[in-house]
Amino acid sequence: MTEFNYESLFAPRAPISRRGENRNAKYDFAVAYPDPDTLPLAGLADAVRVALEREGRDLAYYPVTAGYPPLRELVADKLRRDRAMDVSVDDIILTSGSGEAINMLIQSFTEPGDVLLTEEYVYLGTMRQMRLWGAEVVSVKCDDQGIIPDALAATLQAQAAAGKRVKFLYTIPTFQNPLGWTMTLERRQQVLEICQSSGVPVLEDDCYVDLRFEGDDVTSISSLDDTGQVLYVGSMSKIIAPGMRMGYLVAPESVRERASSFKSGGVNQFAALAIEEYLRNQMYEHIDDENQALRVKRDAMLAALGEHFGNRATWSRPEGGLYVWLTMPEGTDLAGFQEQSFQEGVGYYNGAMFSPEGNGANMARLCFGHPTAETVSAGIAELASIFERNGIFAR
Repeated sequence: MTEFNYESLFAPRAPISRRGENRNAKYDFAVAYPDPDTLPLAGLADAVRVALEREGRDLAYYPVTAGYPPLRELVADKLRRDRAMDVSVDDIILTSGSGEAINMLIQSFTEPGDVLLTEEYVYLGTMRQMRLWGAEVVSVKCDDQGIIPDALAATLQAQAAAGKRVKFLYTIPTFQNPLGWTMTLERRQQVLEICQSSGVPVLEDDCYVDLRFEGDDVTSISSLDDTGQVLYVGSMSKIIAPGMRMGYLVAPESVRERASSFKSGGVNQFAALAIEEYLRNQMYEHIDDENQALRVKRDAMLAALGEHFGNRATWSRPEGGLYVWLTMPEGTDLAGFQEQSFQEGVGYYNGAMFSPEGNGANMARLCFGHPTAETVSAGIAELASIFERNGIFAR
């Protein structure tokens, strides 16, 4: 019989995805995996045992849509302590990673043609989801202190003049992905004031905030807002493991009610039990251990860039997170060279992948979280060697 053809039935916005198994170069600086040696495997195993002995029989029930209440209470306590946010357990929805929370909000707010603002370079997964739901993604100029307030005001004015409706500003203000900077307190206040005066919500993605190994914390944008205009997303992927797929959304009731309609149900209860039991007893000790390991790797990457790239490039010096942003001279085509570099043994993501306008072909995001410090050093040396023998430094 002739095989059934589905082509005429697909929704127009359903993209084709041919993602197979993850490809990894010998030296992989492309994907932001965490340090496997700091995954709390023994602690999680003990936590699972304790939690299942206490509540395992409840796995017979489907979880509530908002997620396991004790874990939401732990998140509320952590946000009050670490981010100066006055939230209750009822303000929080647990999600399958922070990506699901962001996608729920994109679907809740976006009609085709609506404008969503982002930083000059933005996490490519979020940008992909914005475009999937028909948004026009417009970037705002940044410097090493974060979003430039005058640029934000000018962008909002330009969109209004063009008859465009801006639904929200998406920002990663702490250890921004991919640029690595942390927005200053003054900038956070200015960005919030501009958005409040323009009637534009702020979607604050704070998924990297726990990964600070240098400098002082800067309070959340949400803590500066008393109007309910800031929507907040966080993640446990960076302090536990991405494979646990656990994030959360903090939003006013009207937003939670709409966003929940784009959620299939509660998060994995087994994972929630394990995470809550482990974090309730060992969270800050584990975060400290993880950050000590990350600092060593960050330092190894910065030292290797200084040794092998010298004055032929510039790069960021993040106080936390997982990324160093490399900038080569104008005209250098790191975008066109990315696949060849991968084939020769070093993976990176070029800057154009993160730009709504396709800028940044001479830039690259380098992730230092997963490899050992020794591998980081060797990989940066090999990247310089690849650039040298292919004439990249001369372009």
